[in-house]
Amino acid sequence: MSARPLVGVGAVVFNEKGEILLVKRIYPPQEGKWAIPGGHLELEETIFDGAKRELYEETGLIGDAKCIVNVDELIVLKEDKSVWRHYILIDVLFENVRGELKAGSDAGDAKFFSPSEAINSKETSYSTINFLKKYINGDIICGLPVLNKYIEKIDRI
Repeated sequence: MSARPLVGVGAVVFNEKGEILLVKRIYPPQEGKWAIPGGHLELEETIFDGAKRELYEETGLIGDAKCIVNVDELIVLKEDKSVWRHYILIDVLFENVRGELKAGSDAGDAKFFSPSEAINSKETSYSTINFLKKYINGDIICGLPVLNKYIEKIDRI
């Protein structure tokens, strides 16, 4: 177990019908469940760049990151109820998405779902259901744009 929470980034994509893009996870956590495309943020990678990378790796699509639309957390427990992983999840909304949709090597499948269809499916991940409930209730706003120009490297620890 990591001594600190891990950061995960997700790529939120809606098509012209208002359907959300989900991938079938093949790795923990929530393996076998449909979820927003995403994964771990890499060292020295910005939130937007990480979400762009994950979108491409899991779906073959590219797009323009617009803004952060959700911050959530996921705590995964072992059978003995001790913490296995603690994730901070940051979801980024994408626009101008293009390319050929195809599941990547770490996704079993990729397709669009209506929000209500995804919420009512037992095969949708817990974190994705939480996001979609906020979306349907109008609690998701496009805010907190990440301004990469303020990133600076510090020479000392």
